[in-house]
Amino acid sequence: MKKTVITGFIAAVAVTAFSFTNPKEGKNASAYTIDTKATSTSWLGKKVTGQHNGKINISKGTITTEQGSITGGTVEFDMNSITCTDLTDKEWNDKLIGHLKADDFFGSDKFPTAKFELTKVTAKKDNDYDVAGKLTIKGITNEITFPAKIKMDAKTVVVIAKITVNRTKYGIKYGSASFFEGIGDKAIDDNFELDINLVANAK
Repeated sequence: MKKTVITGFIAAVAVTAFSFTNPKEGKNASAYTIDTKATSTSWLGKKVTGQHNGKINISKGTITTEQGSITGGTVEFDMNSITCTDLTDKEWNDKLIGHLKADDFFGSDKFPTAKFELTKVTAKKDNDYDVAGKLTIKGITNEITFPAKIKMDAKTVVVIAKITVNRTKYGIKYGSASFFEGIGDKAIDDNFELDINLVANAK
């Protein structure tokens, strides 16, 4: 099997924030804690000859609100929790995950976590928002923006988002045709995707 890349990040990855009307209107500040058991994150990485997908865990995170609007939030990803769900052969599966955790990709021994920090949320319509923040992978931080659907009541915040991450911005250049010429069908896409379904509960 050709060595491949993905997303983990991923990542994060990566990942979520918002703003909208809060039933706790009138109170100054509120905090929500991410329910790591109810929250799920899937990754998808593509290459010339196919693709791979899997899961990554969110280890912890919080969302804060004030005057009915989300004002901050952090999400931390456990990079050692990366799994692959499409490879049924254990040997190939282990090889892929081992490579993803190696320095070619996420270097999870040295960088066991990735982090997203919310900086801005822009309402669009209904439950649709644009979320902006800082994503850190392998100690490198870049600003990202992504669309999200957000629902909120006095007890729970639910965020559903699809995030596209350019891995090369985080020093992950293995198999990238943008940096290595003549790699042909061994090329791996620069971008990977994270599908986030985040649940946070009021403290």
